[in-house]
Amino acid sequence: MVQSCFTFLADSDFLENDIRVKPDLDALGVLGDVGWYCIGAILFAADYELPKSVIALPGTVFNKAGVLTSCGASLIWEDGKVATFNCSFEANLTMNVTAIGTKGTFQVHDFVIPFKEDSVAFSAGIESWFNELVTGWRTMPSEHVVTTNLPQDALMVREFSGLVADIKRNGSKPEQKWPTISRKTQLVLDAVKAALERGL
Repeated sequence: MVQSCFTFLADSDFLENDIRVKPDLDALGVLGDVGWYCIGAILFAADYELPKSVIALPGTVFNKAGVLTSCGASLIWEDGKVATFNCSFEANLTMNVTAIGTKGTFQVHDFVIPFKEDSVAFSAGIESWFNELVTGWRTMPSEHVVTTNLPQDALMVREFSGLVADIKRNGSKPEQKWPTISRKTQLVLDAVKAALERGL
């Protein structure tokens, strides 16, 4: 099971004037903006396998122009995997992703924009269980911090520049990883939009 959430409380100027809330500029609204990251995190956890079905969650909100400002969905795979996500321009800043399996749990609380530019933290629980009297946990999740000398934005530019340079200097073929990931994310996003419009 994977749960993903990316929300932020937009001010009135954003909700009236930002490109992301204008039907003729970005008709996907919150889904095409922060929902993209939620779906991407879920697909990463599912090794980019596409879900079999999508079900819209209740509570979808549209602005006066008909653009999504808050929504969520459940994704279901053939083998029984399930994921849910919520995204909103109308809730406190949150960027959580949790992956839960039979033997462990993985959590990140800043999966899109890290709390700090030079590090990111995550927790991992392995075979977690209660203590004998069920008054606490026998095995606590472990906390991990990964540090970097460059912020993630600079690392993305470095990756992109390296891919372009490899094509220009070495005659390499374009890397297929990123277009494939983007296409799969967009396919799921389109399926979520269709489910939201159907109210399913």
